[in-house]
Amino acid sequence: MSTLSRPPRPEHSFRRVAILFAGGPAPGANAVISTASVSFLRNDIEVLGILHGYSGMIQFGPDRPMEPGRDYIVIDHRVLKRSRSSQGIMLGTARTNPGKQISSPAHLDDPERCKPLRTVYEALCSMNVDALISIGGDDTLKTANKFKLFQDRLPAGSRRIPVVHLPKTIDNDYMGIDFTFGYFTAVETLAGEIRNLLYDAEAGRAYFLAETMGRSAGWLAYGAAIAGEASLVISVEDIEGKYLVEEKSENPETGETTVRSVMDVERVVRRIVKTMLAREDERKEFGVIVIAEGLAEFLPSNYLAGIPRDEHDHISISHVNLARLFAKLVGDAYRKETNRPRKITGIQLGYESRCAKPQAFDIMLGSQLGVGAYRALVEKRLDGVMVSVSGQLDLHYVPFEKLVDPDTLVTVVRYIQKASDFHALARFLETYVNE
Repeated sequence: MSTLSRPPRPEHSFRRVAILFAGGPAPGANAVISTASVSFLRNDIEVLGILHGYSGMIQFGPDRPMEPGRDYIVIDHRVLKRSRSSQGIMLGTARTNPGKQISSPAHLDDPERCKPLRTVYEALCSMNVDALISIGGDDTLKTANKFKLFQDRLPAGSRRIPVVHLPKTIDNDYMGIDFTFGYFTAVETLAGEIRNLLYDAEAGRAYFLAETMGRSAGWLAYGAAIAGEASLVISVEDIEGKYLVEEKSENPETGETTVRSVMDVERVVRRIVKTMLAREDERKEFGVIVIAEGLAEFLPSNYLAGIPRDEHDHISISHVNLARLFAKLVGDAYRKETNRPRKITGIQLGYESRCAKPQAFDIMLGSQLGVGAYRALVEKRLDGVMVSVSGQLDLHYVPFEKLVDPDTLVTVVRYIQKASDFHALARFLETYVNE
């Protein structure tokens, strides 16, 4: 085949596929949706765009059929006009979780726990969908896996809807892929904010303590700190050794005592103050300190009293306001250490990066993932895989069972390896402190 020839069109039985996006937004989302859609359309397969994740399908029933315009749209070439590099999410999003009640394989044998998954299955069947393309983060991957496992238990001869998942998160903490679409755009957006804050800090001989998104791992915080020239970055990977202490708590009902490893807040605060003092030795009375929001999960219980949790059992980090908390703690510790004040302002960064205009790399990466959904389903006839890329955007298809714990049905977080050169890069570039 000539390098300028169209890839061959394989024979297939697909007539209609559905695409949905769930979870938090990410730059490049429309590149994924657009290229996945056009790949199917150019091979005579109709595409339905499910609106706002699973939120509509989970309400499906005899009295609430799936309705075009409200629950889904028919995606055609006119809908896709110049959409690949556009901002936002053309299908909308939501965090509705139909697999919420399933936390072990045994739960898949419980009809009541599986009812939301069955509702989604019946909704897709009602639309005559032959395959589902799921775009989302680790929670959406867990849902896709549970949806496949639910179908594995259907009676012989039942309709099967293959599911392919495309990884999405600006946090970049996905196993099975090196970088997720939207990560570099988000890093550049946050780095720009940090650089602006640096000029502000220098003018007023002050500090900003910037909290970035990154619940489980520090990829976003580290990337933004490196590109934004921050003075110090601290993420969940750094809370180890002397920065951890044990916290004991007693269950008032059972009397059982549990032990939890938590952050030694005082020691972490002292480490930040050391950076400030080291910068003063270099005649720099200003700077930006970056911390990842996931540090909130390591806070001792007295800092988390009354903080609500979402349906995925994550604490509501926005209620913690880690930046403001640490700005106050660092300011007090600095005054105690030096007997003089220093203005330290806590600021939360993140939401402004989720729908920023995507960079070229994120458009290319997202485009390949979108095409990969078509190739996985139509060319490879796969089911229950996540599309991945490496090298020169080479496609790989990773089975769900390699990404999800078979006993807990929970995905594995990909942390920054503490011995990696990426981790060391931040330490080389930030203000040197002999720890």
